[in-house]
Amino acid sequence: MHIDELKNEKVGICVSGGLDSKTITRKMVDLKIRVACFSADLGQPDETDINNIKIKMAPCGAPTVIIDLKKEMAEACYDVLRAQAMYDGGYWNSTGIARAVTVRGLIPAMKKRGCTVLAHGATGRGNDQMRFERYTNVLAPDMKIYAPWRDPALLTEFPGRTQMADFLNKRGIPAVIGSKKKYSTDANLAGLSHEAEDLESLETPCTIVVPTMGVWPHQAPNKTEVFSACIKRGRVTAINGRAVTPLAAMRLSNSIAGRNGIGMKNALENRIVGTKSRGVYEAPGMELLGFCIRQVYQSVMDRRATLLFQHLSKLVADQIYDGRFFDPVTTAAYAAIDTLAESASADVRVGLYKGNIHFMSLTNCPASLYNEADSSMEASAGLNPVSSQGFAEIQSVEALALARAGQIRNRLPS
Repeated sequence: MHIDELKNEKVGICVSGGLDSKTITRKMVDLKIRVACFSADLGQPDETDINNIKIKMAPCGAPTVIIDLKKEMAEACYDVLRAQAMYDGGYWNSTGIARAVTVRGLIPAMKKRGCTVLAHGATGRGNDQMRFERYTNVLAPDMKIYAPWRDPALLTEFPGRTQMADFLNKRGIPAVIGSKKKYSTDANLAGLSHEAEDLESLETPCTIVVPTMGVWPHQAPNKTEVFSACIKRGRVTAINGRAVTPLAAMRLSNSIAGRNGIGMKNALENRIVGTKSRGVYEAPGMELLGFCIRQVYQSVMDRRATLLFQHLSKLVADQIYDGRFFDPVTTAAYAAIDTLAESASADVRVGLYKGNIHFMSLTNCPASLYNEADSSMEASAGLNPVSSQGFAEIQSVEALALARAGQIRNRLPS
C-alpha cells in the first residue's frame, strides 16, 4: 500500500516513541488519515516506565494504547527455552519471538478500535518487516498492511533523520538529533539485540556495547554465585528454592545472570532477506535457564531422542526467526518436543563466574538414563565388560568388509 491509499481506512500503527514513529504518525494526521498508535509492554529492560511512550507520542495528535503483554512474553520465553531454540552464532532469538507476541497481542486491540490496516516502522532491509507482515497475514488475513519505509513517497520526503526532525520541529513536536549513535537497540523480557551504526563494521569490537541487563564478564564479581533451578517437564518452576511464575523466573534469572556477565553473544547471522547481519545480543536469563534445562535433557534423552530433539530445536529456531511461530510445522515440532520433555524433571545446581556457567549437581531426576555403575571405569555391578566382546565382533564385520573392498580413505597426513 501507498500512503494515499489510506484515506478511507483506519490505521493502527505499531510505535516505540522514537523519531520514526512520531514522523509517520504526524504525517498521517496531517493528511487527515484516521490513525491510532499501539505499543506492547514486553517487559523491556531499557524502559524505566513504558507509559513514557504515551508522553512521547502525545504531541503527534493520535491516541496511544499500550497493551500489557509481559505474561505472554514470559510464556513465549519458556517456549523458546523448552525447544532450546537458538539461531546463528548460538544466540537466543529474543527479537524474533517478541514479534510473534507483539502482533498476536496488538491485533485484537486494533480491531476493537476499528482499525483496518496495521502499519509498522520496520526498515525495508531487515527481518522485522517480514515478521510483522506474515504474522498479520496468518492471524488477521482480513487486515491490510502498510509499510511506510517501503513507500517511495515517504522515502523521498524523509531520506534521513535530519528531514524527520525538521518536519516534527516545524509542527512544534520536540525532535533533537544528538551525536551519531554507536548502535541501535531492541529490547524485551528475553533480552536485547544491538545492531547497526558502528556495529556494521566487523572491525568494531563487540565490547563497544554497554550491557543493559548486566555486565561484561570481566566486570563481574570475583567470586562464584551458586544458582539452583527446579525443572518440571522442561519448565522452570522454582529458583533457589522458591516457586516462580514464568515472568518472575525471567526477571530473577535476568538479574542474577546479568550481574555475573552471563549471556553476551556476538553473531554474524543470515537474515530472512538473504543478507548477513552483525549483532551483539544480551540474554542472561535465557542463557542461564537454558543451560539448566539442557542438563536435564542430557540426562533423560537417549541417543536417538537427542538427535531428533536437535533437529526439532534447529527447525523451531528457524521458524521463529522467519516469523513462522504459528505455522503448522512449528506446532507439530512442539508436539514432538513436549513428548521428549515429558520426562525432563530434575533439580539443577550451577555456579556462575565471570560469564561462565559451571555444572555442580543434578538430583531428583527419576527418568535419568545415567547409571554410575554402567559407566564406571572401576569394578562395579553395572555393564559386564566381557559382554562387549560380541558387540565388537559384530561391528568388525562391516569394518573389515569396507577395508577389503578398498573403500576406506586415510585422510590424515602421513
